[in-house]
Amino acid sequence: MAQDVTFDAQAVTDAVTEAIGKIGQASSLDELKAIKTEYIGGQSLMTQASKAIGSLPGDQKKEAGRLMGKLRADFGRAFGAKEAQVKAQEEAAALAAETVDMTQPVKRKPLGARHPLPKIMEDIEDLFISMGWQISTGPEVESEWYDFDALNFGPDHPARQMQDTFYVKGSQAKDAAGFVGSNMVLRTQTSSDQVRALLTRGVPLYIASPGRVFRTDELDATHTPVFHQCEAIAVDKGLTMADLKGVLDKLAVAMFGPEAKSRLRPSYFPFTEPSAELDLWFPDKKGGPGWIEWGGCGMVNPHVLESAGLDPEVYTGFAFGVGMERTLLLRHDINDMHDLVEGDVRFSEQFVMGE
Repeated sequence: MAQDVTFDAQAVTDAVTEAIGKIGQASSLDELKAIKTEYIGGQSLMTQASKAIGSLPGDQKKEAGRLMGKLRADFGRAFGAKEAQVKAQEEAAALAAETVDMTQPVKRKPLGARHPLPKIMEDIEDLFISMGWQISTGPEVESEWYDFDALNFGPDHPARQMQDTFYVKGSQAKDAAGFVGSNMVLRTQTSSDQVRALLTRGVPLYIASPGRVFRTDELDATHTPVFHQCEAIAVDKGLTMADLKGVLDKLAVAMFGPEAKSRLRPSYFPFTEPSAELDLWFPDKKGGPGWIEWGGCGMVNPHVLESAGLDPEVYTGFAFGVGMERTLLLRHDINDMHDLVEGDVRFSEQFVMGE
């Protein structure tokens, strides 16, 4: 606004009238502050006019002073009333935003979230139970006879070396033959429960053995020294690879949806003959649908049947195993094994809605 060094009564009156109009339209304290600075601040027309009164002739000073007093009073009354109104409105809005409904229930303690790993293990157990199979759980500290010897692992097999297996120092147990001297190990596979089940439950036998296993792997993006497997075995008269393939296809669909299916590639495992790598047709594979290695399988080796006192000429069986962590990584597109073991509740909370 232009500044005058002379006293102009009409200009000052018009300015105050304009200011009072703006005050009436203001909706916030910030707007009122800006109006006050503009119209009665140090550089305003009101201030300049007050300074100019001193240069007026004596007979005009009294009239000019009276006018300035009236204009300041008019401005002050309008400003004060509007300021009180706006303050009350802003305080009411703030209180409304901060209002707490004391009648609503609250969670006094924060809830955790269930880890997805036990959930997926329950899903796989439900599948086998629906097919009429039994669920079997063996000990995690296992006799070396059950973990290796009975599964046709020779004395020089690499898996028996210290770099792969946790041995329990100074421990011995009776094996199935009663020999005291069979070392105790942290089981390397839930297959260790298969021969025990054959010995204790007899045949026909259809069991799945989900559980925790231990190997001396370093923790990285895809490995951990403690992980979970689900291994299954069926022993009966007349079982073939076709029966195995049918169960694997059903398992693939249960874990990954209706488009999933299995494929077998020739391989070798001590406890199966013939043996096969189990591949999964995975529609959600990065880069497009394709095959992904999922586990191992095959027909039960006759030596394993003989370890349980069964005649391989009468009975046949099939067995397979899949890793639960790998299944979970594939199923939910998780890239790092660390996410499964760090215990961050925010990771588990992502899966609550899917349960």
